[in-house]
Amino acid sequence: MTVDHHDKIEKPANSPSPEPQGPLTKDETEDELQAKAKVRPERTANFKDYLRIFSYATKWDFFAYAAGFFASIGAGIFVFRMIGIRLSSAIRLHYLQKLFGQSIHVLDSMPPGYATGTITSTANVLQLGISEKLGTFVEYNSTIVAAIIVAFVKNWSLTLVTSSIILYLFLVLGTFLPMILKVNALITKVAVPLPSKTSTADQELGRGQSWCGCQRSFGERQNGGRVWCRITHFQAIRPVRRGNPPTCLSVLLSVMIVVLSLERTSTPLLAVGKATVAACEFFVVIDAPQPAKGTLKEPEVSSTQDIIFEDVTFAYPSRPHVKVLDGLDLRIEAGKINAIVGPSGGGKSTIVGLIQRWYTLQDQHVLAKVIEKEKKGGRKNKKDESDEDVDAENVVDNEPEESGPPIEVHGRILTAGQLLDDIDLKWWRSQIGLVSQEPFLFNDTIYKNVAYGLIGSPWENETEDKKRELVREACRESFADEFIDRLPDGLDTLVGDSGAKLSGGQRQRLAIARSIVRKPRILILDEATSAIDVRGERIVQAALDRAAKDRTTITIAHRLSTIKKADRIIVLKKGKVAESGTHDNLMTIEGGVYSGLVHAQSLSLGEPTDAGDESVETEDKPTLANVTSIAASEIDTSTEASKDKARNFFTSFGRLFYESKNVWPAFFLTLFAGACVGAGVPLQAWIFGKIIVSFNDIGTDSDLSGSNFWSLMFVVLASGIGISYFVVVFVATRMSSTIRVKYQKQYFDAVMFQKTSFFDHEDHSHGTITSRLGQDPKQLEELMGLNMASVFVALFNVVGAISIAFAFAWKLALVSCCVVLPIMIVSAYWRFKYELAFEKMNNDVFAESSKFASESIGAFRTVTSLTLEDSICLRYQNLLNEHVVSAYRKARWVSILFGFSDSASMACQALNFWWGGRLLSRHEIGLVAFFVCFMAITNGSEAAGQALGFGPNSAMASAAANRILNMRESKPRDKVSTSQEIPDTDGGMSIELENIAFKYPTRSTPVFKGLSLKIEKGQFAGLVGASGSGKNRFYDLDKGRILLNGKDATDINLYEYRKYFSLVAQEATLFQGTIRENILLGVDPLAITDEQLHQACRDASIHDFIVSLPEGYNTNIGSRGVSLSGGQKQRVAIARALIRDPKVLLLDEATSSLDSESEKLVQSAFERASEGRTMLVVAHRLATVQNADVIFVLGDGQLLEHGNHAELLKRRGVYWNMVSILAR
Repeated sequence: MTVDHHDKIEKPANSPSPEPQGPLTKDETEDELQAKAKVRPERTANFKDYLRIFSYATKWDFFAYAAGFFASIGAGIFVFRMIGIRLSSAIRLHYLQKLFGQSIHVLDSMPPGYATGTITSTANVLQLGISEKLGTFVEYNSTIVAAIIVAFVKNWSLTLVTSSIILYLFLVLGTFLPMILKVNALITKVAVPLPSKTSTADQELGRGQSWCGCQRSFGERQNGGRVWCRITHFQAIRPVRRGNPPTCLSVLLSVMIVVLSLERTSTPLLAVGKATVAACEFFVVIDAPQPAKGTLKEPEVSSTQDIIFEDVTFAYPSRPHVKVLDGLDLRIEAGKINAIVGPSGGGKSTIVGLIQRWYTLQDQHVLAKVIEKEKKGGRKNKKDESDEDVDAENVVDNEPEESGPPIEVHGRILTAGQLLDDIDLKWWRSQIGLVSQEPFLFNDTIYKNVAYGLIGSPWENETEDKKRELVREACRESFADEFIDRLPDGLDTLVGDSGAKLSGGQRQRLAIARSIVRKPRILILDEATSAIDVRGERIVQAALDRAAKDRTTITIAHRLSTIKKADRIIVLKKGKVAESGTHDNLMTIEGGVYSGLVHAQSLSLGEPTDAGDESVETEDKPTLANVTSIAASEIDTSTEASKDKARNFFTSFGRLFYESKNVWPAFFLTLFAGACVGAGVPLQAWIFGKIIVSFNDIGTDSDLSGSNFWSLMFVVLASGIGISYFVVVFVATRMSSTIRVKYQKQYFDAVMFQKTSFFDHEDHSHGTITSRLGQDPKQLEELMGLNMASVFVALFNVVGAISIAFAFAWKLALVSCCVVLPIMIVSAYWRFKYELAFEKMNNDVFAESSKFASESIGAFRTVTSLTLEDSICLRYQNLLNEHVVSAYRKARWVSILFGFSDSASMACQALNFWWGGRLLSRHEIGLVAFFVCFMAITNGSEAAGQALGFGPNSAMASAAANRILNMRESKPRDKVSTSQEIPDTDGGMSIELENIAFKYPTRSTPVFKGLSLKIEKGQFAGLVGASGSGKNRFYDLDKGRILLNGKDATDINLYEYRKYFSLVAQEATLFQGTIRENILLGVDPLAITDEQLHQACRDASIHDFIVSLPEGYNTNIGSRGVSLSGGQKQRVAIARALIRDPKVLLLDEATSSLDSESEKLVQSAFERASEGRTMLVVAHRLATVQNADVIFVLGDGQLLEHGNHAELLKRRGVYWNMVSILAR
C-alpha cells in the first residue's frame, strides 16, 4: 500500500532560525492574540472524506468491487466485506504512522483514549460503512432499478400513478435521516467507556438513553412507507378496469418492491453517514501539518558537541498562558556530566522534552475539531443549542486554559552550530539514551524490552546471540540481573501490561538497561535512580558513572547524593539558571539555592566508626501500592479465569429477566404489542388475496365497492400495525436503557473491586477492560431491547402465517411447511452461524492488533525516544496483514452459504408456484386460498430468517451477559460482607504483624519468613530495606495475621477498612479533570470546604503553585496529569491523601519525585499530619524517616532491626551502613 500525502510544514527544514514574533502591532492587540490562542480550527465532515477512503484501494480492490456489483448477492456482499477489511487495515496503519510523526503536545491535547478509540472503535464504524453495508446498499439499489424497469415495461401509466408513494418515502428519509445522523454523532461523543468522573458518567448515560430513544422512534417512522404503499391498491383499481389484472399485479408488486427496498436503504445510508464522520476523524490526524523532521546527519553535524539554549522562553501548548522557561541561557557541555537540579516545576523535564524534540519553539498547531455539515439556511432550535452547550462543557477539559495572555515562545537551541530542528529527527534521537522518571515497559518479555534499545544503533542488525549478550551485559550494569536470575523464565519473562508485574525499582532498572544497551553518545537520566533502594542505587550509580564516561550526560535529580561527582551542576529556578558550578563550588556559596537543597537532605550520622562497608543481600518484595510477582499473577489469574461460568443464551436471558423485575410490566406490554404487530402478516396475506380476486372480478362497468372496501381494510391494518410498532419501539427502548444503566454500574463496580492480581492476566489488560466496559452493556441493551422485540414479532409472524396457511390451503401449506420453510430456516441458520464465526474471528484479530496499537500510543514518549516508530508500525502492519489473510480464507465458505441461502429462497418460491399451480389446475384450492397461503408462507419464511438474523446479536449479547455476570460474581466476598467496624480509632490505629509468612506459589524463595513487628497507635513508623519493602492487603497471607487495634484485618469489611487509610504511591496516578476534582476524589465534595482544601494543599506544599495558575484550582491537568511535572503530581496526590483525614497514612516513596525544598516542606507536613494518626512510610531516602518514632529494617524476608534513628546508628548495624553509603 502506497499513498501519497503532502505534509504541510510550517517552517522549512533548512531555515537558519525561527523568526521571533516580535512585539504586538496595532493590528494585533494582546486581546486578539489571546483570542487567537483560544481558537481551535474546525473541519466539517463531508462526503469527500468518505470517497477518500477508497484512495487506499489498489487496482485489484477496484476490480473486486466491479466483480461484486455483478456477482450474486452472497458472494458480492462478502467481496465488499473483504475489501472493507483491507481498506480499514490500510487507514489504521496510515493513521498510526502519521500520529507517531506528530509532536507530543498533539497527543496531550486529545481527550483520554481518543487516539486509541479512533484506531479501534472508530475504525470499526468506518469498516462497516465501506464493506457489507455498502454491498447491501448496492443490492437494494440494483433491486430498485430492476423493479422500476419491469413496472414501466408492463404499464407505464399505472407505474407513474402508483410511484407517487415514493415521494412520501423520500420526504421521510430526507427529514429524519439527517436527524438520525446527528443523534448518532452525539451518542458517539458521550459513549466513553471509562469517564473520569462518576457524575459525568451518569449525565452522559442519561443523555445517551434519551437520544437513543429519539433515534429509534425516528427510524420506525420510516415504516410509514410500508403502510402507505397499501393505499396504492385503491389508486390502481381504475387502471385495472382498462387493463389486464396480471399486468396490474406485476406493476403493484414491482412498486412495492421499490418502496420496501428504498426503506431498507436507510440502514446502509446511516452506516455511510457514520463512516463519513469516522473518516474525517482519521483524516484530521493524517492531514495535520507535522513538525520539521530535519535533514542533517553525520558528518554534517555531530552529536558530540555542546548543546546550547539561547534566550529560550517556552510554554506548553496545553497551557499557553503559563511560562515554564523564561529567557533561559544554558550550555550543556559535551563529554561531561551535566546535572540539573531545582524545585519541582522549574523546567528541568522541559529541557529534556526540548532536547528530545517532543516540543519545538516553532508555532505548534492544534488538531481540527470534527463537526457535522449543517444544512444551508438551517435553523437550530433551542434544544440543539442546549445540547451543544452541554457538549462544549464536556470537551472543555481538553482545551487550553483561557485566562491571561498567551506566552510568546521564542529562542534557539543549537548544537555544532546548527539548529536542533534542522537535524534529522530519527538520527538525533538514536544518539540519545533516555531513562525517564516514570519508565514504561511494553507487554513483552524482559529481553525484548531491553533489546528495543538496540533499534537505531550499530547493533540493530546483529545476530540474536550477539543481541542477547549485549542485553545481559546491560542488565548486569544496571543491577537488573539480580532479580532476573531469580525469575523462572529469566530474560524470557513477560512483564505484563505496562510492566505491571514488576515493582517500580525493577522497572526502573530495566529502563536503565534499555538506555545504556545502545551505548549512546548523549545520556539523559531524568530521576533514573528515584525508585531504587540504597544498595541498588549505589551500584547503579556506579554503573551510570561508568556509562557517562566519554559521552554527554544530562542528569536530572532530586536526590542530590547522586550528582556530587558531576562536572557541572546547574540549578534552575522559575525557568532560569540560578546557579551553576561543581558541587564543592556551589557549597561555598552562603545562602545559595544549591547549598540549601543539600542541607535539607542531610543525614545525621552520629559518631564516626571504623565499621566496614557491609551490604545486606535482600530481594525485591511487594510495594504498598503495586503488584509484584509474575508467577503469582499467573496462578491467581488463571485460577480466576477458570471459575468463569459459560451460560447459554436462555440461561443468561432468564437470569437477567429474573433480576429485572422492575421492567416486567414494560416487557409484557412489549410482548402484547409485538403480538399485535405479528398478527399483521396473516391478516395482510388474507387481505392481499381478497384484493387480487377483486382485481380479477373487475370489469369495465363493474361495481368498485368490493375493491374499495379491501383497500380501506389495508389502511385500517396499517394504522393498527403503526400504533403497535410505536408501542413496541418506545417501550422496548426505555426498557433496554434501564437495564443497560443498571448493569453498566454493576459491571463497573465489580471491575473496580477486583483483586490486584486480576488485572495481571492478559485478558484483563487496561485496553481489554476498557473496551468491555463500553461494549458489553451495549450488547446487553441489544439483547433486552428492540432486537428482542423484533424476534418476538418474527415468531408471532411465523406462527400466524403457518396457522392461516393451513386454514386456507392445507395441501399447499403442508408442502411449504415440510419443504420450503425448513430449507429456508436451515440455510439461514448455517449462514448466520458462519457469519458469527467470521465476526468473532474478525473481532479477535482486530482486538489483538488494536491492543498493540493502544499500548504503543500510550507509550508515545518511549516509542519516539527509542525511534521505535518504524518497528511498531511494521509489527502492526504484520498483525493486520495476518488478519486480512485469515479473513479471506474464512470468507470463501461464508460466501458460498450466503449464495445458497439467497438462491434457496428463490427455489422455494418456485416450488410454491409449481405446486400451487397444480392444485389450482385441479380445482383443489381457490385463487384466494393460493395467494393467502403463498403470501403467508413467503412472509413467514422471511420473518423466520429475520429472527435467525439476530442470532449473531444474541450470541454476542449472551457472551457479554456472561462476562458481566461472571465479573459480578467474582467480586471478592470480603468487600461486600458485613462486619464490625474497627473500634477506638481516635488518635490512629495500632498495626501488628504476627509471624507473617508469604511466598508465591511458583517461587521457592519466600517473600516473608516469620515476620513480626508492631506499630503503636499514633506512631510515625519508617520501613526501609531493599527496593519495594512493605506490606499490603492486596494478597492473602500463607501464615500469620495482621491486627488493627487488636482485630484481624481479614475479618473487617474492606469498605470500612479502607476508610481509615490513605495511600500515596510511588507513582502518583492523576485523572483527567481539574486539580480540585483530583484532590476531592474519594470524598464528598459538598462536605469539604475551600479552607480544608487549601489547608491540605498547603500541607502538601502545592497551594502556592496552584494559586499561581490562571485558573487556580479549576486548572485542567490533562490526561494522567500530563500538564504537571512529576513532583507537582506527587504533591497533588499527597494533598488528596491528606484531605481524607485518615487514621493511617501510608506513604510508599511518596517524596521520591520531590526536590529537596519541597521534600523538606512536605516532611514537616507529614510530621504535623502524624499527630492523631498512625503513619507508615516506606522510603529509600533515609532522610525522610530519620525523625520517625520507630524505623524497621527489613531484609531476607525478616525484620533485621528496629528502633529510632539514633538508636539504630548506635548499633552500627545494617541501618548504619545504609546511612554511611548515603553520607559519602
